[in-house]
Amino acid sequence: MFVAKFGSAPKFYVRAPGRVNLIGEHIDYCGYAVLPMAIEQDILIAVEPVKTQVVQLANTNSSYLDFSSSANNIQINKTKPLWHNYFLCGLKGIQEHFGLNNPTGMNCLLDGTIPPSSGLSSSSALVCCAGLVTLRANGKTLSKVELAEICAKSERYIGTEGGGMDQSISFLAEEGTAKLIEFSPLRATDVRLPSGAAFVIANSCVEMNKAATSHYNIRVMECRLATKLLSKSKGLDWKKMLKLQDVQVKLGVSLEEMLTIVEEVFHPEPYGTEEICKCLGISLEELRTQILTQNTQDVSTFKLYQRAKHVYGEAARVLEFKKICNEAPANAIQLLGELMNQSYISCKEMYECSCPELDRLVDICLQFGAVGSRLTGAGWGGCTVSMVPTDKLNNFLKNVEKAYYQTNVQRLALENNSLFATKPGRGALVFVEA
Repeated sequence: MFVAKFGSAPKFYVRAPGRVNLIGEHIDYCGYAVLPMAIEQDILIAVEPVKTQVVQLANTNSSYLDFSSSANNIQINKTKPLWHNYFLCGLKGIQEHFGLNNPTGMNCLLDGTIPPSSGLSSSSALVCCAGLVTLRANGKTLSKVELAEICAKSERYIGTEGGGMDQSISFLAEEGTAKLIEFSPLRATDVRLPSGAAFVIANSCVEMNKAATSHYNIRVMECRLATKLLSKSKGLDWKKMLKLQDVQVKLGVSLEEMLTIVEEVFHPEPYGTEEICKCLGISLEELRTQILTQNTQDVSTFKLYQRAKHVYGEAARVLEFKKICNEAPANAIQLLGELMNQSYISCKEMYECSCPELDRLVDICLQFGAVGSRLTGAGWGGCTVSMVPTDKLNNFLKNVEKAYYQTNVQRLALENNSLFATKPGRGALVFVEA
């Protein structure tokens, strides 16, 4: 396809993987570690550096239109998240890091197997792939951590304020191992998953709709308000406390003790703005102008007990998951499956970020042999991830396909890319013609 398109052969190829978060949902913005793995599905780019300072982009999928731009003058349109804009983010990030005045032109053909809009990080994989392409074409080198940090920052050119998990796992992933990703400073630790189990991703075929973004913003604010009220009740300087992890660190207690404190401090009923003001000793005006964000100013009730309980519980489950993987007891698969199930129940009941289709899919997966199943990514749509003993895998895939995809015409159309087993894949790579 490359030769047909550009009339010459590519000089090298770059791949970057998508990812799935195995456990640790909605806790990165609260300061806590997450546990993703790279998947085998990826973005692949064939590249030929050229003498002209023009970047020409083409896609094996004809629904993504060709694009070309001067390599010297990169314009990224934030209002249109078109596929080529994600490539330009990676390109611009590397150019700016090195201050490249005469960047190399390139012919690039892109192919991808990560289902888009499904919470498997296809856009971050494209940014990472483009960053690595630009690095190689211009004869520069960087460490994987530096590359991950540059690509995380450069994705913001398109308006995405990610926490850095997606880019870190894309570069730092290694075959056969998941990673515990911790933030500030960014670091990744190997987590060896037990042999004898496969991870299966199933797409609910519900795209996380725009209404859900208001849910997301409200959850972030509920966690911030919970931080303030917990801090105040413990005599801490609540105005300086921003994340639920800050409270735990300041008090110097365990996650289990934080769960007990949540039970003592909060009532399960939602908190109205008046009650929040009373607890903090501030006026409604101060709450609106100093704490609430523009997109949460009209919200009148907040569920503080439920959100704090989910975050501290989920943070503990991540650490427990890692511990079981490290110690590898005989019943490891069963224990990990139980943690995934607890995570899902907490996401559904305490964080309320599931949806009927995800609930149905989790039920089907558990019914047909998964030892653990949960939503992955922000929720309100997207994918589930299930842990399935390898000896049950073939029957599991057949039964889930029949029960969830073949009962619905729209899902059946999307089925090819919607249900697959994946192993912890390797991170981004460059392939050079021998």
